[in-house]
Amino acid sequence: MIVDHVYYWTRDMGRALAFYTDVVGLELLRRDGDEWAELDGGPVRIALHGTDDEPPASGTVVLKVDDLDGTRWVLEQRGAVFDAYVGALKSKAKIEINQANLDKK
Repeated sequence: MIVDHVYYWTRDMGRALAFYTDVVGLELLRRDGDEWAELDGGPVRIALHGTDDEPPASGTVVLKVDDLDGTRWVLEQRGAVFDAYVGALKSKAKIEINQANLDKK
C-alpha cells in the first residue's frame, strides 16, 4: 500500500494553483479546467478538486493497493472503520474512512 495522492477541495482553482506553483514552487502536471489539477509533490502528487460548495476542512489521502478487499480487511483488523463503499473509478475503488472514528476506539 502506498499513498498515490492527496487532494484538497477549493472554490478558487486559479488562486489555489497560484499559491502552490508561485509560492510553494510545485510544478503543475495536469489541469482540467476548474475541476481538477495535479502538482508534483515529489513521491506523492498533490491535487486540487474544484467545487462550488463549501470545501471540507481537511484533505483526502488516496491509497494505491493491489488487493482492495484484502487491504480493507487488514485495515479493519487494525481498527479502521469504513463509512461507505463509494464505487470504482478507472479500475480503482474509493472507500471513505471517517477520521473522526479514530477517536471512538
